Amino acid sequence: MPEPVPMKKLMTGIPEMDLVLRGGLPCHRLHLLEGVPGAGKTTIALQFLLEGVARGERGLYITLSESTDELTAAAASHGWSLDGIDVFDLIPIEAELERQQSVLYPSEVELGETMRLITDRIAADQPDRVVVDSLAELRLIAQDQLRYRRQILALKQAVQGRQCTTLVLDDLTSQAGARELHSLMHGVISLEMIERSYGAARRRMRVVKMRGTDYQSGWHDFAITAGNVLVFPSLIAEEHQSEFEPSTLSSGLAELDDLLGGGLTRGTTTMLVGPSGAGKSSLALQYVMSAVRAGEHGSYFSFDEAFGTLTQRSTALGLDLAEAVESGRLGWHRANPSRLSPGEFVWRVRREVEDNDARIVVIDSLNSYLSTMPEETALILQMHELLTYLNNQGVATILILAQQGIIGDIENPVDLSFMSDAVVLLRFFEAGGEVRKAISVVKKRTGIHELAIREFRLFPDGMKVGPKLLEFQGVLTGVPSYGGPLDPLLRGEGETG
Repeated sequence: MPEPVPMKKLMTGIPEMDLVLRGGLPCHRLHLLEGVPGAGKTTIALQFLLEGVARGERGLYITLSESTDELTAAAASHGWSLDGIDVFDLIPIEAELERQQSVLYPSEVELGETMRLITDRIAADQPDRVVVDSLAELRLIAQDQLRYRRQILALKQAVQGRQCTTLVLDDLTSQAGARELHSLMHGVISLEMIERSYGAARRRMRVVKMRGTDYQSGWHDFAITAGNVLVFPSLIAEEHQSEFEPSTLSSGLAELDDLLGGGLTRGTTTMLVGPSGAGKSSLALQYVMSAVRAGEHGSYFSFDEAFGTLTQRSTALGLDLAEAVESGRLGWHRANPSRLSPGEFVWRVRREVEDNDARIVVIDSLNSYLSTMPEETALILQMHELLTYLNNQGVATILILAQQGIIGDIENPVDLSFMSDAVVLLRFFEAGGEVRKAISVVKKRTGIHELAIREFRLFPDGMKVGPKLLEFQGVLTGVPSYGGPLDPLLRGEGETG
């Protein structure tokens, strides 16, 4: 049996999109790029043609919906020039229809003439890459689904006979008509734009079909910026494995490391859980700065706190966060949940690990991450895949989860403990007329940890972990009882009469 011959592919000009397509679009085939108006079809099509120009190929853009001036202005907004791309401005020829026919319907005349002009121009230019924008105009001219399908089939045969790779655009004005096209196309890529109740719209794409070739299925977030289309392929953790030594990462505080059985284990996820203000971010800073001082690269992704306030707090703890960021030893990223898509966030984390060799990653906080979109189940699955990836890379990951409430009845917004290998619990408790902090480790899969509850202080002398709270009962409830020796005055000693 002869071995299968790999299909030749063309790069799209968008590297991460080529990753999703496992190498690009198959050559000399007809492909459909569909999506609602504003989803990014024209921008992707222009990058496809510009990539061909960069490779010395001929490009042809056939437009039925936008004028040449509009197309040139759209390209200029990205800093692109259409030099090297032929633009065929083909507005449907309604003027011809003034000559009414007695045998043919006007739509038949216009559709046939429009398709003839398209195929004649392709034959004359002999392009390597063609974009037809858009099929919605042809569908409106045809008025009849059968006639429209026959003309698209004729276009397919014409472009394949010319050995050119064609990308046709459709704005989904007719859902039924769009689905009919899928069977005629070699490949179909669908774009989607989701309007949030607040914040930037979320764009994503998926490969619906691509005959004879492999591709990464599922939805992939993407963003359009000035001069770029950035695709964020969905993460498959199993494709990223690495060998590493499961050593421990010290915090620089012996008492804290003892509590965790020696420190954080590489290739595991530690969740810091507690109410707001209990010291979760400060504890994470202690570990990430300890790694930086040891010569490793760390990354801190903050959804909640600005760099200025985090820097002030780190200085009070004796940690020079600003210097570490300026020197490039610590990557600090402000993640805005109203502007950031989940796919882009995962991609940013991957870039820190793969490009900068980050050995410790902090995500602060999971609460804000879960607010990036309402599909909570999908977000949890995506976070689980990210944590698996980080563990496979030997990264020590710290997740911060803020609980609802301050003292007493405290609730988790969502149960994510199954994602973590270790759970560190921070609590406020009332004692001696003061609000104090307590720290304990309630779970560690990779080794033995202390079962003790210790007092935890941050200021004014920097972070300190105190001795075991042996004489208190009910510390985790927030209102403990004291079981130690009483003060002489309280016992009645020294009283007279």
